[in-house]
Amino acid sequence: MPRTTPPRPVDVEAVFPDLATMRRSTTRLHPRRGTPTMRDSSVGGPLLWPADEPWPVCTIPHKRGSGYRYSEVVREREIRERARRRDPRGPTAEEAAELAGFKRGRHAPHLADTDPIPLIAVAQLYRRDVPGLPGTGEGDLLQVFWCGFERHGDSRYELHVELRQRHSEDVGALLAEQPVPEVVGRPELVPSPCVLHPEEVVEHPYFMALDPALQDRIAAWEGPEDEGDRYISDLSTAPGWKVGGYIAWPLTGPRTLACSVCGTELAPLLTAARYEWDPSTTSWIPYEDRQDTGIRWANDPTEVSPGRGRLTIAVCPRDAGHPFELVSQ
Repeated sequence: MPRTTPPRPVDVEAVFPDLATMRRSTTRLHPRRGTPTMRDSSVGGPLLWPADEPWPVCTIPHKRGSGYRYSEVVREREIRERARRRDPRGPTAEEAAELAGFKRGRHAPHLADTDPIPLIAVAQLYRRDVPGLPGTGEGDLLQVFWCGFERHGDSRYELHVELRQRHSEDVGALLAEQPVPEVVGRPELVPSPCVLHPEEVVEHPYFMALDPALQDRIAAWEGPEDEGDRYISDLSTAPGWKVGGYIAWPLTGPRTLACSVCGTELAPLLTAARYEWDPSTTSWIPYEDRQDTGIRWANDPTEVSPGRGRLTIAVCPRDAGHPFELVSQ
């Protein structure tokens, strides 16, 4: 089923013509629970991966033996989803007993800090499905991976992300069983399988990224915080998973993102977000999902929460081979 975002409550470009020159298209991916195949664009689905190509692994030193069993994260979701569909009162006593046994622990003590562990297949995007996917000449398929532990970078609290691009028509024999790590640091780093319903919409820069004079004009137009349409919530950046567009900066405020090799301003490639909407962004709920807004977790189909809840991969638009940067908000 396609997803259709309602028109914005206000034509913000008519009110502030300056914004017309800043508009950008973004592709909302609208992941929804399903059973994608290797030939589909997906979040958390199986990848089109060659049988003779090594699966990406993390070898960056960090503790990797303690956490949650990957298999139990998947099993818990299966039980809860089955129970939700069967009976709103929740799991049976037998199911509850099984769930009670799924606990954080030192489940893989045999793993040394530098043992290679499989990266998690997060998403794959075919250019035919995602209009906003940049054409880099490296192929028509983008595949995204991350480590199941947030123990990387200078802070030692960051994700390790890897990207692969390939020509799908060149893939021969396929890898039948795709590797997964034994243990993950948080269940929220394991995406549930979702099919995508890509839709192009228009975005404008996040409020704090605008010129201060324009910020003042918008603030005066909005009036008190509890009145009128809110630029941040309704008129700038779309919530949820998306390709392209603008970065929302609610936690840190905007900062300069420059390529470490050539100095070019980095551009958002993919944003992975915990929620498809929240109480402040209900105007972005697609028409097709309006009947489900009262269902618990309807706005959290992927069940992932990277970093602080929203992670953007920003890449160099001049050269896809240059280092990318992660923005956690």
